[in-house]
Amino acid sequence: MLIKKLIDGTEKCFLVIIALFTVGAMAQEVVTLIDQRSVALKDLLLMFIYAEVLGMLGAFYSSHRIPITIPLIIAMTALSRLIILQGKDGDPAILLYESGAILMIAAACWVISQIRDRD
Repeated sequence: MLIKKLIDGTEKCFLVIIALFTVGAMAQEVVTLIDQRSVALKDLLLMFIYAEVLGMLGAFYSSHRIPITIPLIIAMTALSRLIILQGKDGDPAILLYESGAILMIAAACWVISQIRDRD
């Protein structure tokens, strides 16, 4: 019983640290954007990832579970950002692999939602 409490406490401590670091990273990004006086799609996608991480932490604290679709959405957003960062000079084969990965993750989200709706 003591070990479970210790593990639960450690987990909550790390989640708080992750939340604080996420908010800090978001603040740094906002300061950078203000300094640059320019916002690009890659910046918005990065901020969306930060917001999704905070949403995932919030979902965990409210239900003590992390819905599987949240990390999948974060993965799709990260892959989209990677595609944008590569630009036009990237290898077309890599673009196909990355877009295929996004499609597979989207299909997994759809399957999960169909299974959840049946229950």
